[in-house]
Amino acid sequence: MTPTRMAVALGAMLAAGLAGAADNGAAKAAAALIKSDFKSVGPATVERVTAQDEVQQLCSAPVAPSKAKARALEASQLKQVKYPADGNYLGDWKAGEKIAQNGKGMQSSDKVGEANGGNCYACHQVTKEEISFGNIGPSLYQYGKLRGNSEAVLKYTWGKLYNAQAFQACSKMPRFGHNGILTEQQIKDVMALLLDPASPVNK
Repeated sequence: MTPTRMAVALGAMLAAGLAGAADNGAAKAAAALIKSDFKSVGPATVERVTAQDEVQQLCSAPVAPSKAKARALEASQLKQVKYPADGNYLGDWKAGEKIAQNGKGMQSSDKVGEANGGNCYACHQVTKEEISFGNIGPSLYQYGKLRGNSEAVLKYTWGKLYNAQAFQACSKMPRFGHNGILTEQQIKDVMALLLDPASPVNK
């Protein structure tokens, strides 16, 4: 796709908002243009751009959702959170640290079926030892030490990792579990990184 055609397609999508606009001609035309010119390569699929769910539609709109719509979105997403089948929330914090450091996943250069990383350090401070981290999200250093590991904290933390939209509409945080970016075991390992007293996060 040429830069001009890409600009036209993306401009049309933004203008249409692709938000609640299943019957919008401009949105349909933009999606058709992308499908005809873009090709799926490995886990980087065209559908990730053109097939939007209710969250992506609402949060891609040119105008921010009203408070009522935001609350309704959060409630609908909370209902979709799947908690661990065996009731165990914590895995191995050492594996969790590797996931937090790993930014690989869902790109055209990745192999289909290969484990994704969480890339947590791109947005958060996680441990004291790591000096390179982003600040889009809050610091997670001493996360468990400050909050404890009550049932409420376990469920909230799991839910936030699984689907951040359940707690903050249009959050920039990926929906790791909801979108299948991380497996249940990987989420358990990141949970351990955040909450295990032995983890460097809580030192």
